[in-house]
Amino acid sequence: MRILAMTPDQLRALIATGETLAVEFKGEEGAPLNDRDLVKAVACLANRQGDGPGYLLIGVEDDGRLTGARPRHGGTTDPNKLAALIASRTRPSVAVRSELIELDGRAVLVIEVPPQQHPVATADGLFLRRTIGGDGKPACVPMDGYAVQSLQASRGILDPSAQLVTEARWQDLDPLEFERFRRSIRERRGRSDESLLDLPDLELAKALGVVEANGSVRGVRLAALLLFGKEDALRRFAPAHEVAFQVLRGLDVEVNDFFRWPLLRIMEEIEARIRARNREQELMVGLLRVGVPDYPERALREAVANALIHRDYLRLGAVHLQWHPDRIEISNPGGFPDGVRLDNLLVTAPRPRNPLLADAFKRAGIVERTARGIDTIFYEQLRNGRPAPSYARSDSTGVSLVIPGGKANLDFVRLLVTEGQSGRTLGLDELLILNALWQERSLTTDAAARLLQKPEAAARATLHGLLEAGLVEERGQKKGRTWHLAAAVYRLLGDKAGYVRQRGFEPLQQEQMVLQYVEKHGRITRAEAAELCRLGPHQAYRLLKSLEERGLLVAHGAKKGRFYERSA
Repeated sequence: MRILAMTPDQLRALIATGETLAVEFKGEEGAPLNDRDLVKAVACLANRQGDGPGYLLIGVEDDGRLTGARPRHGGTTDPNKLAALIASRTRPSVAVRSELIELDGRAVLVIEVPPQQHPVATADGLFLRRTIGGDGKPACVPMDGYAVQSLQASRGILDPSAQLVTEARWQDLDPLEFERFRRSIRERRGRSDESLLDLPDLELAKALGVVEANGSVRGVRLAALLLFGKEDALRRFAPAHEVAFQVLRGLDVEVNDFFRWPLLRIMEEIEARIRARNREQELMVGLLRVGVPDYPERALREAVANALIHRDYLRLGAVHLQWHPDRIEISNPGGFPDGVRLDNLLVTAPRPRNPLLADAFKRAGIVERTARGIDTIFYEQLRNGRPAPSYARSDSTGVSLVIPGGKANLDFVRLLVTEGQSGRTLGLDELLILNALWQERSLTTDAAARLLQKPEAAARATLHGLLEAGLVEERGQKKGRTWHLAAAVYRLLGDKAGYVRQRGFEPLQQEQMVLQYVEKHGRITRAEAAELCRLGPHQAYRLLKSLEERGLLVAHGAKKGRFYERSA
């Protein structure tokens, strides 16, 4: 029996978050949920984006009210019978886990839908997917053939760029684009596949796997058209393919150009436009001249290439590069592939949506052959004294990358150059932590682990390495330990007073500040003490506990509601 092990408290927390892409409520206040609609809801959750389970909660209304699930099939709800019903009415069969859970005197039927490898339909051939509807709320919408293929691509079981385009012919490919591909290889020797240089056009296409041929060409794949196609062929056979380069100043659009060219030609055009607009500051570190651009070109090249490689070519919409006065935004249709999330971008294994196209870009030397382009984007941005890039605007329909511009922190660049001259090369993890410490002033080990998207042990090892290098200092013990930049670093960054501010106040000063606060406001909480004295929550707790044990404060309440007043 596949029984779901969920506690009432876990269920209550799940309901409190409301409906999401992973959670759907089905109330039975008006009428019972019939088996057909139940199976449709399960199929819909099975086809959502994401790598965790989905949950169907029967007996919970759309607004989160508990009304209770009605008995099913002869007055009882048997999890085994329910699982058998769902398995028999889904294609391929979905094995769910279910359980009736009592909550506030009401029974809620919880059905857990595990992540699926293949798109799931109901037995009568209906495909539904869980997505954000037109009202901004999660909804189940029908899937057409393109949507099914798009879902297969996001789950890594279909390569859209490897699909044969039935009516396309070898004559639809442009010999000039094959020569452009070879030129890219020559210009990027050392990072490209030079074995392709001397191959004739057809042999080059066969080596890349973009055509199906045995003597003569029997089929042309989408990747061949995207790499080498003539413009009219691209318009006919790849109508979703489009790239926009826009320069925006407030509501004014200064440049608004759209391209439907082969991808390498687009890359050359965009790189040329970036070089024309990108300015560079000069920084002298001793006798060494260091150029600090508005935007690191290597990061932008990787970002644009990623958008072209990973976009969903089955979905309408252009890849956009939008140049704002203070940032560049690069977006592409199609969300992250399954298994890729905002909290694992830096550490998850590469999962290209179009593997054949990604391989061609690597062999042309356009992107890193390690397939760690995101690392390059972050590293180059931080190395040039800029805030870290952000993918926070991405959702299930598209990926959006924001690369901040503005004034560079030249002192931070000077610090990194100085470290390099002393023989210490800082990696991405070290740069992420140093940049965060400069921005936020302090970090806990747990916060550093979330920043690096790695376990605490790995984050602690990186922090200790920076400690041994004299770049950071630690304060506090165990869970109350925090990290901040060392005094020498603040001097190099031109902020000598910053170290004193960050070190904060001595314990006696902290105690006086807390007592004066209580004298003025009547009470103080742990959060208020932490903010007042610039302490972590555990350090603030110990400070208040010490004052309580010495009879200077009296505690009232419990846990999050606890506050402290002066003793009588």
